[in-house]
Amino acid sequence: MKIDVLTLFPQMFENFLKESMVGIAIKQKALSVELTDIRDFAFNKHHKVDDYPYGGGSGMVMTPEPLYEAIT
Repeated sequence: MKIDVLTLFPQMFENFLKESMVGIAIKQKALSVELTDIRDFAFNKHHKVDDYPYGGGSGMVMTPEPLYEAIT
């Protein structure tokens, strides 16, 4: 079984994938997990993937372009 994970924080998954039941399945080659950093698909030089909400207000929203590029 192959699992692809799209994330902004791939380092967060490294220990989990080594030290859990998922890690055992990976070692037994019953499972493969590929981590994809969405920032690698950002178009700007700072790999920025968030922006302010269009209607204003507090917080940030993720821009759709890097996610679309990572999926396709």
